[in-house]
Amino acid sequence: MKQGIGLGQGPGIGTGAGTERDWDRTWLPALQLLRRGSKAVTRHWKAMHLQRQKLLAVTEYVPPRPAVPPRCLPRHTPQGHEEDGHARVLRRRVEEALRGSRMVAVCQYNSMPDEDMVTLRHYLRKHHIHVQFVVRPVLEHSKYRNLLPLFVCRNILLVSPETRAREMLRVLRGVPQVNLLGACIDDTILSRQGVENFARLPPLEVSQGQTVAALSVLSSQTSSLLQRGPAHLTALLDEHIRRLRDAGEPTEPPPGQSTGNH
Repeated sequence: MKQGIGLGQGPGIGTGAGTERDWDRTWLPALQLLRRGSKAVTRHWKAMHLQRQKLLAVTEYVPPRPAVPPRCLPRHTPQGHEEDGHARVLRRRVEEALRGSRMVAVCQYNSMPDEDMVTLRHYLRKHHIHVQFVVRPVLEHSKYRNLLPLFVCRNILLVSPETRAREMLRVLRGVPQVNLLGACIDDTILSRQGVENFARLPPLEVSQGQTVAALSVLSSQTSSLLQRGPAHLTALLDEHIRRLRDAGEPTEPPPGQSTGNH
C-alpha cells in the first residue's frame, strides 16, 4: 500500500483516489493572494483649444426670452379652491369701501407695534379715513387696477369718501413706518409729489367762491362796457338839445309885439 500525506489535513495517511477526492472537498486556503497587472494611463487632462472654445461658445443654444415676464402674467388659481367665509366678508367690506371712496391712497407698511397701529387708525378715523389690508384680489377686478404696480411688498390702503389729502399727510408725517407711494383722487392717479401739491390747494368751497367772484367781475365789467355807449350817446343828445334850446330862445319875438305891428 502507498502511504501519503494529505495537504491541509496535517500529517495523516491516505490511500488511492478516495484521498484525492477528500482533499478537493475539504481544503480551503486561509489566505488567497491575487496579483493583477496595472494598466498604463494613456489619457491625461488637456486644456481645450481656444478656437474650439470659441466655436462652442458661439454655437451654444440660447433659449428665447419670453415676450412677457412670468411675474407679469396672471397667476393661475387652483380649480375647486373655495374661499372661506372670513375672507369673503373682508373682500365684501373692501369692495364697499372702494365703491364709495373719492380718495384711495397706497402706502408701504413696515413692521410696527400693535399699539401704534391702533393709534394711527384712531387719528385717521377722526378725518373719515379708513385703513384696509386685504386689497390686492379686490383691486384686480375694480377700476383701481392701475394702482397694482405700487404693490411690491406689504401694502395698505387708506380710503376716504372725501378728499382729505392734507389731513392724511399730517397724520402720516408722524408715522415713519407708513410711507405714501401714490393715490387716486377723484379718478385721477397722482404720485406722492402730486398728492402733496393737491394738499396745498384751497378747499373746494373756497375755490368755487373765487371762481364765482371772478366770473361776476367779468360779467359786471361786460355790462358796464355795454351800457357805456348808450349812456354817452344819451348825454350827447341831451346836451345838443339844450344848446339848440338856448340858441333859439332870443330870436323868437315876444307874443305882444308881434300882434301890435299888425
